[in-house]
Amino acid sequence: MEWSTRVETPPLDFLLEPQEEILCVGSCFADHMGRRFLDELFRVEVNPFGVMYNPVSILHTVERSMMAPRVALFTLGTNHVYRLKATGEIVDNCEKRPQRLFDEEELTVDECVEALSQAVTLLRARRADVKVVLTVSPIRYAKYGFHGSQLSKAVLLLSAQRMVEQWEGVSYFPAYEIVNDELRDYRFYQPDMLHPSWQTVDYIYSRLTEIALSDHAREFIREWTPVRSVLRHRPFRPESEAYKTLMDKTMLNITALSEKYPNFAEAFQRWKDAEKI
Repeated sequence: MEWSTRVETPPLDFLLEPQEEILCVGSCFADHMGRRFLDELFRVEVNPFGVMYNPVSILHTVERSMMAPRVALFTLGTNHVYRLKATGEIVDNCEKRPQRLFDEEELTVDECVEALSQAVTLLRARRADVKVVLTVSPIRYAKYGFHGSQLSKAVLLLSAQRMVEQWEGVSYFPAYEIVNDELRDYRFYQPDMLHPSWQTVDYIYSRLTEIALSDHAREFIREWTPVRSVLRHRPFRPESEAYKTLMDKTMLNITALSEKYPNFAEAFQRWKDAEKI
């Protein structure tokens, strides 16, 4: 007997190689995915100018970022935007300024598609073979009311579908559907009953990497995982001979990885900076 309905994840039109450059932009769900890519030593940049919830703000990040990744992951959170009355611009962050200074608006499907299309065009001007993966965040917005939240997600889902139909090299990954249709139980949520639990985020990441990783990338992760575990370990007796021997072996493994994988050193440094090691 099956106790859940598995959401199918269509294959992507590319595979990630070890230490690929990835740009993750969008809601906090993009943060979660990006951190996991970083943990597996992809050269990833995650929301470099803060969390971006709507397609226009995602475009703003692409405009400001100079990165030319091979893969970009955009996680759409909402179609609601805030426009500063004084200038008419859509802001990415209200910076705790009074609500009276802004007008709240809802982007249409056409407006979402236009912003995302501009983002893809900019990325392709920097790197012609860039691949873009769109997802819709499964996090619900209670402040809209649950019907309003569903309407917002519907606009984003329609926008993502339009992008896939109009743009070669743009794919959709069904994170929203997996959480809401496959994991439809509150045990998969944090105590606020709105945000997915860490186990759920790990599951979504595993479903994404099932279809996104090349065999070469899987081989690297198998080699890297035990090294990462040792480096994260905080020994009870760092002066012991056993620990010194373990670290000597780990340093040899790191040297071997740097010789085998051309971009390992840069990715390893990014990971160390993030881990504060």
